[in-house]
Amino acid sequence: MEYKINDKELNASVFISFVNTIWSGDYDIDKTQLALSKTLNITAYDDKTLVACLRILSDGYFFGTITELLVLPQYQRQGIGTKLLHLAKCNTPTILYFGAKPEAEEFYKKNGCLKSLQSYIITI
Repeated sequence: MEYKINDKELNASVFISFVNTIWSGDYDIDKTQLALSKTLNITAYDDKTLVACLRILSDGYFFGTITELLVLPQYQRQGIGTKLLHLAKCNTPTILYFGAKPEAEEFYKKNGCLKSLQSYIITI
């Protein structure tokens, strides 16, 4: 497994293909590329195949958030998500906040994450 911190080579077409195996959607390639350019992208590749990605959005001082942590289903339960969380912790200058689905809570607890404030959303 090859891990990359701040993967500048991650492009929208590869990312969209990867994401669609987990969260199927109609993603705009230009907006996706812009979004990728604004986050710290920590990736895992099996040979040349993107198998996992953790994205961090941060101001570098006050606030950071994990926008998503995604691992292809066939690569889950192999320590890849744990490794990405460790790399995020070691390469971010802020506390990281994030939301999680209830079924993922045990994974985050197992990895030393503490449950914090309830989150809210504002829809547009």
